[in-house]
This record gives sequence, structure tokens and C-alpha cells, in this order.
Amino acid sequence: MNTYDMNGQVAVVTGGAQGIGYAVAERLRQSGATVFLWDMDAALVSDAAARLGATGIALDVTDRAAVVEAARKVCEDGGRLDALVTSAGLAGPNAPLHEYPVSDWQRIMAVNVDGTLNCCQAVLPHMRARNYGRIVTIASVAGKEGNPGASAYSASKAAVIGMTKSMGKENADLDIAINTVTPAAARTRIFEQMSQEHIDFMLSKIPRGRFLELGEAASMICWLCTSENSFTTGAVFDLSGGRATY
Repeated sequence: MNTYDMNGQVAVVTGGAQGIGYAVAERLRQSGATVFLWDMDAALVSDAAARLGATGIALDVTDRAAVVEAARKVCEDGGRLDALVTSAGLAGPNAPLHEYPVSDWQRIMAVNVDGTLNCCQAVLPHMRARNYGRIVTIASVAGKEGNPGASAYSASKAAVIGMTKSMGKENADLDIAINTVTPAAARTRIFEQMSQEHIDFMLSKIPRGRFLELGEAASMICWLCTSENSFTTGAVFDLSGGRATY
């Protein structure tokens, strides 16, 4: 396993109590970072933080005021805020667009798009003031290709890709790198929101013939959080096992 230098760095991982977020937080801790986990499941984030030696903050990323206050607290308690990984997200149910429940659509957009916006807007002023920062948003290969039966999720992740590209360009005059990753499916609790038919479909589209391992995602994301990632910004990094075609 490669070693990354995150000594003295302070990182926030949203959705950090489980799945890709937890794997990233674990890798950041192993690399020497002080880590703050933001997750809406209070019990789960408390347990995850205890296991990692991190600080857990229970919040819903759609609650803008709570996110702004959490960012302020990180800067106060950690003395700085160097990296943000936005892993909080929802997949939602599977249905064709003409039958998709509007309430589910709105909730997915609120968490995946507005939640990412809230977190980035909360941390960017702190990063810009120090002329340093790394942001990695978690999109999906579905945001590039569009998965049938998952129009809300696909649209939300396409929005995250576009948002990240814009932020990267807007902050390129400073030592702030903002990139996104587009994972194929990994076996996490998000599968509980999907039909078996949809899970089988996703696997069938991956040339590697298997799902993404959490450690593989964490390795790439952690590197994007380091000072070594000093030139690339506004970019999309694939974790698709060969599925992505562009």
C-alpha cells in the first residue's frame, strides 16, 4: 500500500460513517491526517469516529446552517481545514423516469447536489483565506452514462461533475485543487436502496467483471487530497473498471 503524506492536515469526510466515505477516512488517518466525519446517522458516526480515532459530527448535509457551523467548528478545533471529501449521497429507488416518484427525486437532488453545494460553499472561504485546499466530490459513472431506472441518481451525479468542473476553474488561481471521481458500483449499504435487477445490470456493464473495492476508491481519493496533487483541478477521475467510455 502506498504511503501518502497528510501529516498536520485536517480533513472532512461527509458520509464518513460507512462505505466509501469510511474507507477514505481510514486511509486519511493512516496517512497522518486529523479527520472529522460528518454523517446524519448519529450512532453510526459516533462508532466510526471511535474506531478511527476521528471526530464525529452528526448532521444532515441538506441543513445548510448546520454545515456552515460544522465547518467553523472544524477550523476552530482543528486549527485549519485542508481537505473535503463529499461522500454523503443517496441512490434512491429504481423506476423509469415517467413513473419516478417526485418526492424521491427531490430528496436525491437535495442530498447529492444541494448537499455537495452546501459543503463546498462552507469550506471554500476557509481554504481561499489560507490559499490552500483540496476538495474531492464523489460523483458516479452513472453521471456520465445514465443508468436506466436511475434517472434521479444519474442526473444528480451529472450535476456534481459539472459543479466540480466549475469550482476547479474558479479557484485555479490559488493552491486549491477541486476534482471529482466517478466510481462504478461498490458493495456498500447503498445497494439496499436498489433492486437486484439494477445491481445485476451495473455488474454486467463493468469489463473487469467485479464491483469496485472500497480500498481502491480510497487510494485514489486520498492522493487527490494531498499536496502532491498540485496541478490537476476541475478533472474527472474514473474508477469504473473499464466501463467509462469518455
